[in-house]
Amino acid sequence: MLATVALGLLALLPMARAADTPFRIGYLEWSEDPRYRAERLKAQYPLQPWGRPYAGAAQAISETAFSGAALKLKFELLKREAADVAGMADAVKAMVTAGIHYVIVDADGPVLADLAKRTAALPVTLFNIAAAQDSLRGAQCQSRLLHVLPNHAMLTDALAQYLVLRRWASVLVLQGPNPADAELAAAWARSAKRFGIKTVDSKPFKLGQDPRERELNNLQLLTGSKDYDAVFVADTDGEFARAVPYQTAKPRVVIGAAGLVADGWHWSWERDGARQLNNRLIKAAGRQVTSYDWAAWMAVKSVVEAVVRAGTPDYDKSDAYLRGPDIVLDGFKGFRMGYRPWDGQLRQPVLLNTGNWAIAIAPIEGFLDPVNNLDTLGFDSKETACSKSSASKPAAAGASK
Repeated sequence: MLATVALGLLALLPMARAADTPFRIGYLEWSEDPRYRAERLKAQYPLQPWGRPYAGAAQAISETAFSGAALKLKFELLKREAADVAGMADAVKAMVTAGIHYVIVDADGPVLADLAKRTAALPVTLFNIAAAQDSLRGAQCQSRLLHVLPNHAMLTDALAQYLVLRRWASVLVLQGPNPADAELAAAWARSAKRFGIKTVDSKPFKLGQDPRERELNNLQLLTGSKDYDAVFVADTDGEFARAVPYQTAKPRVVIGAAGLVADGWHWSWERDGARQLNNRLIKAAGRQVTSYDWAAWMAVKSVVEAVVRAGTPDYDKSDAYLRGPDIVLDGFKGFRMGYRPWDGQLRQPVLLNTGNWAIAIAPIEGFLDPVNNLDTLGFDSKETACSKSSASKPAAAGASK
């Protein structure tokens, strides 16, 4: 008899869920993003996407089956793509017209910055899951843009903390020719100054084997001058950096875009329940996952948590909770996380990995902040160059395990 009743209740469950009101989250891709070309994906460079991260967002949606039950909401994804910024802006406008106020964006920095400007007047919150540029959190910040992916300053601060821990006090910098490489090198210069690490020299490099440019492409020449404890490689493409470890003139550790790499996520991370999350994400994506996949997953989780905890699907109220000091986001990295009110960046730990293993997590023990220890990574409230704060004060709670 009890079995019959249970089966009857299970049969009614899909009908009850079907009656729930859909709460749709937008997902927007720049279809022409060169980072997703087949040859680049095959190379699997560190800090680069290894595939489109949409599967991460879809996995997060699949985990929300009962999250909206109390509010009679059913969370869903609406995916769109466009070939240029104008088309992406039109897609966001169409989503807002359809009642969607949260949109996850998979695009590089320049495209995302343009898109945020074009949609700044709309009642929509954009989630950045694929652009690490510091400028998006600084001079180009937008009040309706939140950043799930850690920025360059957070990554270089994590590396600098680890170098301080290991007492590696001097660094040689190799910088690539791209504008993004210059921004990454600037992030390292800031971190080195912040944590008291000496940059002994900075040299430009150029990918290639032209003998007339040996001073730019020959690693023995590039790394054979002054003494140093580590080599920081500022290479946002990743192709040059992969050849640097074990090829330097001196037997020194390589950090940055190869060797010891700081990243928002790594498939080998096993603590804090991460193994189970990685298994789910890997199964959903059909490959090893990166910080981009985790960021897509985390963006969905952020929206769901804000709506559920605010107790309403109302955009203004849920968005205020999303950006406020009371939200607690669990990213399976051992710290309580939330969005910084001064630049919209997600406070989060950073993993340090060697390609096939995550060896440490930052902030490194002993690096403290008077408000939140996670603010030892990236721009704190006194350092920010963003003038479009989404709230008036930083969260008061300190980071806690």
